Amino acid sequence: MRTNKLVFPMFVVFVILATLLSACGPAATPVPTAAPTTAPTTAPTQAPTVAPTAAPVDPMAALVTAAQAEGTLTTIALPHDWCNYGEAIDAFKAKYGLAVNELLPDGGSGDEVEAIKANKNNTGPQAPDVIDVGLPFGPSSMAEGLLMPYKVSTWDTIPTEAKDKDGYWYGDYYGVMGFMVNTDMVTTVPADWSDLLKPEYKGMVALSGDPRTSNQAIQAVFASGLANGGTLDNAQPGLEFFKSLNAAGNLVPLISNNGLVAKGETPIRITWDYNGLAGIDTFAGNPKATFVVPTSGRFAGVYVQAISAYAPHPNAAKLWMEFLYSDEGQLAWMKGYCHPIREADMRTRGVIPADLLAKIPDVTGAVFPSLDQINAAKALITSDWDKVVGANIQKAP
Repeated sequence: MRTNKLVFPMFVVFVILATLLSACGPAATPVPTAAPTTAPTTAPTQAPTVAPTAAPVDPMAALVTAAQAEGTLTTIALPHDWCNYGEAIDAFKAKYGLAVNELLPDGGSGDEVEAIKANKNNTGPQAPDVIDVGLPFGPSSMAEGLLMPYKVSTWDTIPTEAKDKDGYWYGDYYGVMGFMVNTDMVTTVPADWSDLLKPEYKGMVALSGDPRTSNQAIQAVFASGLANGGTLDNAQPGLEFFKSLNAAGNLVPLISNNGLVAKGETPIRITWDYNGLAGIDTFAGNPKATFVVPTSGRFAGVYVQAISAYAPHPNAAKLWMEFLYSDEGQLAWMKGYCHPIREADMRTRGVIPADLLAKIPDVTGAVFPSLDQINAAKALITSDWDKVVGANIQKAP
């Protein structure tokens, strides 16, 4: 320290003076001498006080706590073999400890919207918290005041054209329309829409919903028109195609599903690629089956998520959205052959396993209709199906 460096010179001076004095006179009475002290010129340096580092705060913690307090999420129209929803639901329950009340697994988009309307004043188990509907049903439900806005934490990675700017609805995944074929019953597999009109397919072809209410069925009609003289601005040829299919006796008036394909009641099912491919996996070779992306009329359809404005469990609904739009949720859909809406972002970051990328079929050339085009096609098909096609598509007894 600086003070210690001053002690030695002062002591030497003192000794010299004392020696000179003793030499000049009688010895002096010794006086006790205290050790020299020097006041420090600066305060001692102290280590700075460091506040303990707080543990990182999980921004999702409050939402998780609130959702767990509600205890339940009510979904609607989510069959487990649709886009791998079975795994997604199980993973959500295991991760957060919530129960999931599943309503009307085989319902269509129209059924989901009607369920919200019918349960506006009902907080019981029949009121859905969330919906997964075809793109046209998102904006129309918002316009009716049926939806609650909420932006998930991964909002910025959802393409702008696939979401409402205020968060009332947002795209989740898309598929491409094609043919799921039971090859134990169908000898020659159809390669394109026009093939479905051939006599060899009499009593074999079915839709996956009622075109008067089901988004999947509406878009199947729309897609068929693209391969038969139609355009994204003109869906009329799709109605004409199904009129011919019905007149030929090839259209089965049943809502097809995997079970009906397996049993041979509807050996050719018109459906999204993810539904057909997932269904074929469940067959495990019995029956043998394949999925065909048609040569022409490749049509991509986006589905959207939304939260009911009357959700009995709004926090559970928000947590469900956070899960679905996380990498984990998006990969769960991809395992079910869906094309997740955040796929581009996930590819850029390299988080999609190679085996999942290899499972997705080549859909080169698929077209994405705009919302206005979809709405126009929906209005035409739902209003004119009965008078043009005349087939009453119903659930199997």
